[in-house]
Amino acid sequence: MSYTPLAIEEYGLIGDCASCALVGSNGSIDWLCWPRFDSAACIAALVGTEENGRWLLAPSEEATSTRSYRDSGIVLETVFTTGTGSVAVIDFMPIDCPSPSVVRIVEGRSGTVAMMQEMLLRFDYGTSVPWVTRLPDSAGITAIAGPARVVLRTEVPLEGEDMKTVSRFAVTEGQRLSFVLSYGPSHLPAPAAFDVEAALRRTLDHWQDWAGRCAYTGPYEAVVKRSLVTLKALTYAETGGIVAAPTTSLPEQIGGARNWDYRFCWLRDATLTLMAMMAGGYFDEAQSWRDWLHRSVAGSPEQLQIMYGIAGERQLMEWEVPWLVGYEGSVPVRVGNAAAGQLQLDVYGEVISALHLSRRENLRQATHGWSLQVGLLSHLESIWKEPDEGMWEVRGGRRQFTVSKAFCWMAFDRSIKDVEEYGLPGPVERWRSVRDEIHETICREGFSQTKNSFTQAFGSEALDAGLLLLPVIGFLPADDPRIVSTVAAVEKELLVDGFVLRYRTDETADGLAGDEGAFLACSFWLVDSYVMLGRHAEAKALFERLVGLSNDLGLLAEEYDPHRKRQVGNFPQAFSHVALVSAAVHLRDRVVPVRGEVEDAA
Repeated sequence: MSYTPLAIEEYGLIGDCASCALVGSNGSIDWLCWPRFDSAACIAALVGTEENGRWLLAPSEEATSTRSYRDSGIVLETVFTTGTGSVAVIDFMPIDCPSPSVVRIVEGRSGTVAMMQEMLLRFDYGTSVPWVTRLPDSAGITAIAGPARVVLRTEVPLEGEDMKTVSRFAVTEGQRLSFVLSYGPSHLPAPAAFDVEAALRRTLDHWQDWAGRCAYTGPYEAVVKRSLVTLKALTYAETGGIVAAPTTSLPEQIGGARNWDYRFCWLRDATLTLMAMMAGGYFDEAQSWRDWLHRSVAGSPEQLQIMYGIAGERQLMEWEVPWLVGYEGSVPVRVGNAAAGQLQLDVYGEVISALHLSRRENLRQATHGWSLQVGLLSHLESIWKEPDEGMWEVRGGRRQFTVSKAFCWMAFDRSIKDVEEYGLPGPVERWRSVRDEIHETICREGFSQTKNSFTQAFGSEALDAGLLLLPVIGFLPADDPRIVSTVAAVEKELLVDGFVLRYRTDETADGLAGDEGAFLACSFWLVDSYVMLGRHAEAKALFERLVGLSNDLGLLAEEYDPHRKRQVGNFPQAFSHVALVSAAVHLRDRVVPVRGEVEDAA
């Protein structure tokens, strides 16, 4: 029988802050990229079939399962119960291991349970069949395809069967057996064996220590801590970059074509990510993210991109993978992201807001990055009137997006504050003039008297959930009648079962067919709006509904399909978890500070 990937929410994340794997509740690892988040997958059943790579470790008879993370980290424990006993499978990626590895420990809990292990490795996103041989000590196998080598070590006998590596064995109460998969370059010696139990203790200690340093306190402490741990797991430790998600092409509509590679770092997330990390007391991580941001955008202001690779790479060429059938038939499967070449004016505001925030929180000296900021602002001064693709990366042509212009306003506003607060040099009077001109233009061109609301683009009657950010960035006070009526318009036109759409796909020429789910970050922005408007009971109710969409491990995808009652989009999604943390802070403090002004929130 062919294998079908599970519902998106049935997966759990394990990782080592360099890469990650997705583990299903059925004991199957269906996604693994090595040695980095953005490397080619060697297990890709998640967006293909079993023939594109899968690693199953589970009872061979019918079983039920429960799972949890151990000690607040991302060491995943799945307990299977059968008619003859129970067994735990403990999955983790060791921290500070000589070679990138996935460890799977089978631990008998009661009785005797028959188990099966089936591994099918396929490099290059599920297409390259490796050459498999036994290790000299007969304690495992090595699989080589081109530049990559993977070694599987275990005390359990391994056999070849139908192009798979399989094991059939039984585990009894108190027995522990391990399977260790390690990666290395094929031209070097095979990755060495290591002490599995010591690696487990070290990894548990690492995550327990990190989670234990969380400074957030409040009524939603558990979900905030889980979100922050997830953000840490999505961090590429070597550079400080945080991927938007560790997957590619999990669909925004099941069976549709809105499938994108999210294994990169978006500037759109910059300020909220800083605020989330600092709200948790993780200032070292915030500084690493800020420094990644500064290094990545350094260079010609005209070449600022909306996203970069995890080490700051700029060439993110998009291509389609024709041999992968897509998650539940959702094609195409894409690698790379052509949106990197779009013009999105909002990113200038995000970068400058993040640099402003880092000054306020003393992440770096006030002068650090100032010359870069002035250069960005000088270029923005000449282009802010141009149409762009907008914060949602539409592929239907450039427009005069209202939120894009508002973030241009924020870029000048924060830079003026930097001059005033830190005595930094700059043509502040000219910046004030531009800032005021942008503000007046938005209020004139971006507000519909007919709809009594700000709109998605100048001259349009369509709405956009990004408009909920206008009071958050300080463009207008929350009690301004235009903001109050805009929130009401969003509630009327963009809510589906109480959750917020980014926009109506039938009203926005985004260049794509089909529909999409409710965007979870936007739904958390509505929580912020409710807090700012003093609608605290509604804010709390919506927040708790959104948290209730998390899977049993506390993980959120990019979107939620209210009709199918399923998570959709890439998973887990950093932006969803960042927005969750932000909303939890605002609910606790009953105030939403101006984005980038966090004295009352951190």
